[in-house]
Amino acid sequence: MKITIAVPMLLATLVMTLPAMAQRAPLLLEPVASGFSLPLFATAPPGDTGRIFVLEKESGLVLIVKDGVRLAEPFLNIKDLISTQSERGLLGISFHPDYAENGAFFLSYTRTNGASVLSRWQVSDDPDVADAASESVLMVIPQPAQNHNGGMIAFGPDGYLYFGVGDGGGSGDPFENGQDRSNPLGAMLRIDVDTPGPDTPYSIPADNPFVDTAGADPRIWAYGLRNPWRFSFDRETGDLWIADVGQNTVEWIHFQPAGSEGGQNYGWPVFEGDLCFDENPLCDSPELFVPPIFVYDRDFGRSITGGYAYRGGRIPWLEGVYLYGDYLSSRIAGFRWDGATVSDFTEFTDELRVGLSPTLGLISSFGEDGRGEVLVVEYNRGRVSRIVPDTIPEDVTASGEVNAVDVQFVINAALGLDTGNLVTDVNGDGEANAIDVQLVINAALGVGTDND
Repeated sequence: MKITIAVPMLLATLVMTLPAMAQRAPLLLEPVASGFSLPLFATAPPGDTGRIFVLEKESGLVLIVKDGVRLAEPFLNIKDLISTQSERGLLGISFHPDYAENGAFFLSYTRTNGASVLSRWQVSDDPDVADAASESVLMVIPQPAQNHNGGMIAFGPDGYLYFGVGDGGGSGDPFENGQDRSNPLGAMLRIDVDTPGPDTPYSIPADNPFVDTAGADPRIWAYGLRNPWRFSFDRETGDLWIADVGQNTVEWIHFQPAGSEGGQNYGWPVFEGDLCFDENPLCDSPELFVPPIFVYDRDFGRSITGGYAYRGGRIPWLEGVYLYGDYLSSRIAGFRWDGATVSDFTEFTDELRVGLSPTLGLISSFGEDGRGEVLVVEYNRGRVSRIVPDTIPEDVTASGEVNAVDVQFVINAALGLDTGNLVTDVNGDGEANAIDVQLVINAALGVGTDND
């Protein structure tokens, strides 16, 4: 059937506003893949919209879900390199910003003696298989205990690799690493992996905050962290979000705006979140520390899992909302931060649980796919899912109804006008065109469309 549409130019003057969080479709978890063994992270290389890479903590496997199908052959197996006791294992992966050209990616894991390792690897001639002999170890950090390894790695908008390292474990920072700038434990590290140093396969960026500080580890970008369990960069603004796991009382989130000069002291173990810890006398000098922007107590959960500021195209009303969860309580929530105040706090747990069998499990991580949609990783369920709106494709603004605003956005996309990240290709044929416009108009009018 050939479809032709006459579009009055008056539509171009329609004032289009995206729905607010109060006017929205509910969310649900769309299956990506399942059957994983203790998955710990899921991500995609820059610009890769067809594949999702999943890490398994104890098997040492990096697995690929390609075009919705889990591949039988692992991308990589480093089982013989890792220790897995307690919080140890294969902990992080990050693809070089130029991965499509240079094939370089990076892993964070704990080796057999418990030390934290950051290493560089290469893909093979087969894009779905890594070169298992390509490892180049960048750094090794001794760990005094089996917990608080951190392990998240991610490239910042500056092109440098960031590495979140826990305080070395134990309870209450017994090794006194959190406030010690002479070692990398309890800190966020920042290195240049593209330029070798005089004695290392990486170099220290010249603007790292402690490069010229006597006795300080020059790799440190910020410190005073307990166990940063997942941090992320906002793919639109470059802001850095750091979730830090608490000790006895609270969990918390730090925010570092894009363009920061680094050097922040986030307070642990002087403070646990925004609370004085163990009657530390330095609590009387709060001006020395950067407090968290958000804290929650044990009523919500007991082990925070950091997430992402939403920048996908399927849930416009969620734009800019920072999503996070709690590993033990299996709860997911989000809020906005304008640099001074938190707003629009919303818990999404109940709606995300709908239709799940079994119900939502231990949330070990969030991730982003190649389009910026947010992934949820369930450790004990072996499941990776994508947060999506519970609505029809014609509801491109995910408001819960199809209306003139949706029609206008699809028309604009069909005309080649900028519609941001909105998913306007309603029928999934690769482009927004007259057929998509007709589908949305018909849905708004409450009638069906025969495309045969």
